Amino acid sequence: MNLSTAETHQLITATEQFVKKELEGAEGGHDWWHIYRVWKLAGTIAAGEQVDMLVVGLSALLHDIADAKFHDGDESAGPRKARAFLESQGAAPAVIQHVVDIIENISFKGGHNSGGFYSPELGVVQDADRLDAIGAIGIARTFNYGGFKNRAMYDPSIPPNLNMTREQYKNSTAPTINHFYEKLLLLKDRMNTATGRRLASERHAFMETFLERFYQEWEGES
Repeated sequence: MNLSTAETHQLITATEQFVKKELEGAEGGHDWWHIYRVWKLAGTIAAGEQVDMLVVGLSALLHDIADAKFHDGDESAGPRKARAFLESQGAAPAVIQHVVDIIENISFKGGHNSGGFYSPELGVVQDADRLDAIGAIGIARTFNYGGFKNRAMYDPSIPPNLNMTREQYKNSTAPTINHFYEKLLLLKDRMNTATGRRLASERHAFMETFLERFYQEWEGES
């Protein structure tokens, strides 16, 4: 069943309001404004792709509705909550299943997320989510989360672990700088779309400049 323009707008608006309420008071790197940025980025990327814009919009808005990091590692919490909400709004079953599939497969998870599901809509939303993890915003989010978890900014005696298992990645307590090497600097080469790759290249270069300056200042060189 195809929704009218008015019905689509109503569903997106209801979803936006639901997410704002649910994420009120959330950790700053995973709050409404993270969702907002991913939503807007997804729209930018989708403009150059052949995708279902309703699925892209709903998935972007709901992709972190119950992040496992804040729900005792329960990776089913987000998909379950998204499904219940969309069912309450009378969304089409095919749309609901597609959104849930995207939420279940969007995360990096230490580079071990290869569940077998892929769609152009997932590619768009995943790129948008990954773009918000890099560049200036990504740097800010990374240190915000590190502070939230009371992690050291940097410890030269603890090198990055580039061969973590999925469980090791989930449970890591390593210094924040390590996260750049264990995830953020890897994302540029994992983009799905041409727009995502272009934007990621720019943000990646900014992170490299930041790290160079960080190490200089750490050693009192400038």
